[in-house]
Amino acid sequence: MTEAEARARIGADVSRETLERLDLYHALLLKWQKTVNLVARTTVSEAWSRHFLDSVQVFAAAPVHSGPWLDIGSGGGFPGLVCAIVAHEKAPDLTFSLVDSDVRKCSFLREVARQTGVSVTVTTARVEVLPPQNAAIISARALAPLPQLLDWAAPHLGPGGTCLFQKGANHGEELESAAAHWQMEVEILPSVTARDSVILRIRNLAHAA
Repeated sequence: MTEAEARARIGADVSRETLERLDLYHALLLKWQKTVNLVARTTVSEAWSRHFLDSVQVFAAAPVHSGPWLDIGSGGGFPGLVCAIVAHEKAPDLTFSLVDSDVRKCSFLREVARQTGVSVTVTTARVEVLPPQNAAIISARALAPLPQLLDWAAPHLGPGGTCLFQKGANHGEELESAAAHWQMEVEILPSVTARDSVILRIRNLAHAA
C-alpha cells in the first residue's frame, strides 16, 4: 500500500476536518522526528501506512464509543493520539489519557493536541505508578509482551472494559504465555496494514485460578 493509498483510505472514512488534523499531525511528526526518536527511522517515509492507518484501525475495533480511553506507552501517539483525533469527530463522549515515561515524547503529544485542537490528557510517568484509571478501553502498540501488558493494564481496566493490543507474528505464542496467568476472552482481528499482524481485543480479564 502506497502512502497516498493509505491516506486516501483514511480520508474515505473521516471528515475533511479530521483529515486536515491528521495532515498537521503528520507534518509535526516529520519536524520533531529530526530531534526526537518518535518512530523507527526506517518507517518515517511510510508514516501514513505504518502508523496512521495502523492506528485508525484500532479506533474501528473499539466496542464502545464513550468513557475513558487509556493509551499506555504512547510514544509518538500511535495509536492513542490518532484515535483521539478520529474520536473528536466520531465519538466525542470518549476521553483520552496518554501515558509515556519519555518527557520529550510527551511534549510532542501535547503540541500535536494543542495544534489540532483535540482534548487529551498527557501524563509523563510509567503506567505502574498511575492510580487506577477505570478505563473502558486500554490500547498499546509495540510496548511489551502480552503477559507484561496484561499486568500493567489490569489495575486500570474498568468493569466490562476492553484491551486493544496490536501484535505481530508472535501473537499466538504470547497468548499461550499469558494463558498461564490470565483468564480472558480474546478476539483476533486481522490487521489491514500487515499480513502477519493482528489486533487482540480482550475482554473479561481476570487472574487465572
